[in-house]
Amino acid sequence: MLKKLILLLGLLMGFISSAQNDVLFDEATEAYNNGNYEKAIDLYNSILESNEHSAALYYNLGNAYYKLNEIPESIYFYEKSLLLNPDDPEVKTNLGYAQNMTLDAIETLPKTGFSRIYKSITSSLTFDEWAYASVLCMLLFVILYIAFYYFQYSTKKRLAFISSIIALFLCVVFIVFASIEMSSFTSDNPAIIFADEVTVSSEPNEASDEIFVLHSGTKVNVVDSLNNYTKIRLADGKTGWMPVNQLKLLKDF
Repeated sequence: MLKKLILLLGLLMGFISSAQNDVLFDEATEAYNNGNYEKAIDLYNSILESNEHSAALYYNLGNAYYKLNEIPESIYFYEKSLLLNPDDPEVKTNLGYAQNMTLDAIETLPKTGFSRIYKSITSSLTFDEWAYASVLCMLLFVILYIAFYYFQYSTKKRLAFISSIIALFLCVVFIVFASIEMSSFTSDNPAIIFADEVTVSSEPNEASDEIFVLHSGTKVNVVDSLNNYTKIRLADGKTGWMPVNQLKLLKDF
């Protein structure tokens, strides 16, 4: 009885919290439409403090910061919105506008035709979705194998056997794709630089040589950390070390 009461109370609190966040979201949107961008940001951040995240919430925050000409913040929230909804054309467009206002122009390393095709296939689904697809193929394999065992006519047995082999093959392929996407997701640790200007060094210490300089709003990938330094990689393949407190990770949900 006590467990049911606790569960009911939890559901009720969740419902109340969701309703309050909906009200805050509407108030924030109204403030944004009235040009009160600071108030809109405060209200949107109040929703984030309740651990509610959504692509729309991050997109609106990006727009509000962009209106205030706070470019690093706008890029940061546009990128977070894209993490939750990668195919949103409006977010991509506004992100492009914000990126055009940054100082660093970093070219992405060119990819071969095969690499682009391979990546487009493996990234068409998340690693969870590839895993679900592999489970479905395994179930299909079992059903078809059982059907092969019980079918009496050779034509149906042959068809069931061939289909079961295809299902098993697809199961293995989807498992490989899931593993690739899982590895890609864990190795991808994007961040946005918030410092106006940061020196990237060859080693994680103050005495190391300067390699290059980056500016606010630039997107980097964090690959390692040591003490108060973090190792970054740029889209063009360059790597170096910079102070950890001068960037913000995007996957900090």
